[in-house]
Amino acid sequence: MARALWKGFLTFGVVTLPVILYTAVSSAERVSFSIINRRTGNKVRREYVDSGSGEPVERDAQVKGYEFEKDQHIIIEPDEIAAVAPESDKTMRISDYIPNSEIDTVFLDKPYYLIPDKAGEEAFVLLRDAMVRSGVAAIARAVLFRRLRTLLIRPHGNGLIASTMNFDYEVRSAEEAFEQAPKVHIEGEMLELAKHIIATKKGSFDPKTFEDRYDRALMELVQAKAEGKTITPPKAAKVEQAGSLLEALRESAGVTGKRRPKTAARSRSTGAAKAGRKTGTGERRKAG
Repeated sequence: MARALWKGFLTFGVVTLPVILYTAVSSAERVSFSIINRRTGNKVRREYVDSGSGEPVERDAQVKGYEFEKDQHIIIEPDEIAAVAPESDKTMRISDYIPNSEIDTVFLDKPYYLIPDKAGEEAFVLLRDAMVRSGVAAIARAVLFRRLRTLLIRPHGNGLIASTMNFDYEVRSAEEAFEQAPKVHIEGEMLELAKHIIATKKGSFDPKTFEDRYDRALMELVQAKAEGKTITPPKAAKVEQAGSLLEALRESAGVTGKRRPKTAARSRSTGAAKAGRKTGTGERRKAG
């Protein structure tokens, strides 16, 4: 297990238990590059320069500032920032429980593993199992990384996942984003074909199949260059566009001409039509 990111207490009701927070996602395994001086082969060191004089600014002369007008800044000292930072009592307090169906995942930020520290196992398991049986997640608040953060806590295997949440002002309005979305109603063969394609591609959630092809290609490139191999850029693949959406759907579903995929809905409608024809024939004979 990686180094603990945070240690503190989780409270629900009047119950308090010690917990540990570990990071659940890491990009440490990704291929990373250094910036190199092409002429010397040495690493390039990043430094801050004065935008007016162009001269380098030493670390002890660097201070944060807020631009309130064009090129006009208010300087904020480190001790002033520390003074307004919320005090932390190392406590994660659960305030509400919400149904899993009401979780809007667009507000989720980063996930963390939450596990019990010593002497907190019984209360931890009690909370986890009660949440599983109730079908709920918990809303909690704690000071993490110098900010008071809202977290969504959900059961996950033998532990809990605590995800920091984006603030409301950080999330763009879905209504505005989808304002230009087309309002089209589609029925008939195209919808049946689309449903057929989805049905033939149904699977299960398996993250092991999610391949980072770009990262793998970068590593292969590095290895090839280290071995002195000549790198030949691959040719761009040709993509042939179907004549129409309907043709593309038929091709994707393996259907030619105007034959539709046999679906339960169509079978039922066909059966009903046949039954109707039989009934109609019987009535005509009786009438005659």
